[in-house]
Amino acid sequence: MAQLEADLLILGAGPAGLSAAQYGSRANLKVLAIEQLSPGGQALSIDKLENYPGDPTPRSGFDFAEDMHRQAENFGAKILSDAVLSLKNEKNSFTAVLGSGGEIKARAVILATGATHRTLGIPGEAEFNGRGVSYCASCDGPFFKGKRILVVGGGDAACDEARFLAFLSDRVLLVHRRDKFRAQKSLAERVLHDPRIEVRLNTSPVKILGDKQVNAVILENTADHTQYEEPVNAVFIFVGTTPQTSLVPDAEKDEAGYIVTDQRMASSIPGIFVAGDVRASPFRQVVVAAAEGAIAAHCAAEYIENFC
Repeated sequence: MAQLEADLLILGAGPAGLSAAQYGSRANLKVLAIEQLSPGGQALSIDKLENYPGDPTPRSGFDFAEDMHRQAENFGAKILSDAVLSLKNEKNSFTAVLGSGGEIKARAVILATGATHRTLGIPGEAEFNGRGVSYCASCDGPFFKGKRILVVGGGDAACDEARFLAFLSDRVLLVHRRDKFRAQKSLAERVLHDPRIEVRLNTSPVKILGDKQVNAVILENTADHTQYEEPVNAVFIFVGTTPQTSLVPDAEKDEAGYIVTDQRMASSIPGIFVAGDVRASPFRQVVVAAAEGAIAAHCAAEYIENFC
């Protein structure tokens, strides 16, 4: 079994992981970052990144991620494509077991594994994923300009994305299974008063219908359980995310399952730092993830110097 060694091992190469890779390398650490998919994480799905400080020209998340990837490698970080099956905590070191059969031994770890979109788990959802079912309005919304669009959810993300989609179509239907939104009151009020958005509370989809593409959904009134068919061309689902924490089951987490850290991004496990969407945070944005990655790398370097 091949074994690699690093000072700092970064699990995940989204904006948090790539930022950590850059700052760790600049601290003269030997840095290895592991990404199962493509470097960039969820930033790859951003159509136009227009609110990153100091970058006034909107550009695609793909281009942004490519630049972060190249910058980290220019500073000396190594980005490997592989899956991490387990993480062993040993005295003053950690060992990651890779899907390819190898291992990586490191003195400190930054967990930047992010979060995945929650699904509804209803018939038709998986079948029509990418064919009318989406979890990213900025990615797929432009394909449905002027079309009938269903948005599912009642939190900040659902309301934000419904308002974004309303700029593309004046036929947006937002359904939420409860009798009131979970979103911030001001945001919910803007949705409720937007003439382009129809809101139906106590309503939930139970099946997505279509042929080659989505063409309808079956909706259920959650109060009396009556069902009816509603014609739509797209279903955008925003019902929360699930943090990817399986590699550190013993780390302290909040009630939603996100990892709790101190202001140094240190988890409850000495030597493991956390950044990005997997971390308990009141605000999840690319700029936040990048900043957390930088802090995590800086503090990991101090940990390595003082304790390893």
